[in-house]
Amino acid sequence: MDRAQLQAALAGRQIEAVVIGASAGGVGALLRLLPGLPADYGCALVALLHVPEGRESHLAGVFQARMAIPVREARDKEEISSGTLYFAGSGYHLSVENDRSFSLSCEAPLHFARPAIDYLMESAADAYGPALVGILLTGANHDGAAGLAAISASGGLTVVQDPAEAEVATMPKEAIRLHRPDLILSLDDIHTLLLMLENN
Repeated sequence: MDRAQLQAALAGRQIEAVVIGASAGGVGALLRLLPGLPADYGCALVALLHVPEGRESHLAGVFQARMAIPVREARDKEEISSGTLYFAGSGYHLSVENDRSFSLSCEAPLHFARPAIDYLMESAADAYGPALVGILLTGANHDGAAGLAAISASGGLTVVQDPAEAEVATMPKEAIRLHRPDLILSLDDIHTLLLMLENN
């Protein structure tokens, strides 16, 4: 997709936050997607990968070494700051409160996952409305499809990784089946879109 088409999708939008969900193959996808964002990046980024319960997530450290913006694991009651990348930790659902702070909770796993992408995306849709971009990447179950539909219903922009490129296509395909997203893009095009949010 060319820049003009991406620009058209962003026309009139004031984006404040981006939520990204992924499962199987997600670390490799994010390593292609996120490094290269400028140090003065203006949006808050929240990424959730399915982390096995009881296993500590080291994603924040892995990505901080490769990125110019601050990277950290989301903490309960923490206020969400622009220009920061947050990762969901293991063992708790991560959601966004209407005052744009994080909340951690211990509800039962959803789609066999805790944290679950749907919890994060549905709550972020309530908090940010049209100022949100939701991105769903590679993964092996149906988590994130309902969350992405909720973002769309709240006026946000919805993006799905092209299933033909995804390491595991199940998650992108389910999102497309449930509610056709605004954009179906390669990782390179999603990276370009993230950079374009800066100038929008």
